Amino acid sequence: MSAPYIVSPLTYITNSILSTGIFPDRLKFSEFRPLYKDGDPLDYSNYRPISLLTSFSKVIEKILHKRLYHFLEQQKLIVNKRHGFRQKASTETAAFSLLNTILLSLDNKSLAGGLFLDLRKAFDCVNHDILLSNLNYYGISGKANEIMKSYITDRYQRVVMYHRSSNKLVSKWKRIKYGVPQGSVLGPLLFLIYINDLLRTTDNYANAVLFPDDTSIIITHTDAQEFKQTIDIAIQETNNWFLSNLLTVNYNKTHFLQFFTKKQNKIPIQIISSNTILTNIHSTKFLGLTLDSMLSWREHFTALTSKLNKACFAIRTIKSFMTTRVLKMVYYSYFHSIMSYGIIF
Repeated sequence: MSAPYIVSPLTYITNSILSTGIFPDRLKFSEFRPLYKDGDPLDYSNYRPISLLTSFSKVIEKILHKRLYHFLEQQKLIVNKRHGFRQKASTETAAFSLLNTILLSLDNKSLAGGLFLDLRKAFDCVNHDILLSNLNYYGISGKANEIMKSYITDRYQRVVMYHRSSNKLVSKWKRIKYGVPQGSVLGPLLFLIYINDLLRTTDNYANAVLFPDDTSIIITHTDAQEFKQTIDIAIQETNNWFLSNLLTVNYNKTHFLQFFTKKQNKIPIQIISSNTILTNIHSTKFLGLTLDSMLSWREHFTALTSKLNKACFAIRTIKSFMTTRVLKMVYYSYFHSIMSYGIIF
């Protein structure tokens, strides 16, 4: 209903941004609402910082995103092994790439292991100077680079929380010195550009699968000694890359998982990085899938059964006072979506 009244001024503002290279200051204010993930609810590191932006900002971001993404894809600048926030590069393509590498290795009777790296607050630690330098390196220069610089710099943010008594608690506005806003349209694409060249450090000795800030490196080798050495090289090289780009690996959540078949024996491996001994685990979560060392899917089924039981209980609870149409909606959103995700694997 409001489109006929706002389309003309919004078009004028957008064209002005593209011609001047200046993103309006009034659109660079965001409210940050902590979204609980898991773990201890009193630990602030267990909350995801989602930024709520104005609708006008997102409209303009979509236009900038479309142009930037089209250029990157046309020039084939984004590495193919990078998944997420791209067309035809979803969580399922990432899972296929990872599982296919592991299964091919095991079929060839090679040793296979995975380093599952966790970055600490990756989106919030993006250095603006490095990002702008990367953009310029990939050909986003001139006015285009000025727009991106104007978009990411001099942004302001405040925290909004709601108390149990429904009182709204608001912090003071503070200037953001680092990072790209989570919850924005442009943020994820800018982060992809920021870490796009990470794969150059791993291509020579390992297969990496990157899904935004989730980095998984699969190491394979026929010789046990070479296998161990390659793991050490992978840890050292990736850690050096992260340090040079001012990103931090969370070694408390970084693990090593060796994959093997019934005919293979597990090799005792101790991995030390930054004076921290990495945990050798039996299973890990990868983009919603629980992978175990023998790819038996038993632990995945256990976790899946628990979720589906909760969904069944919810549907039974509302069955008596909901229509069939509503029940179908609940089924497809709460049960079917969980059951069908990753089922192809």
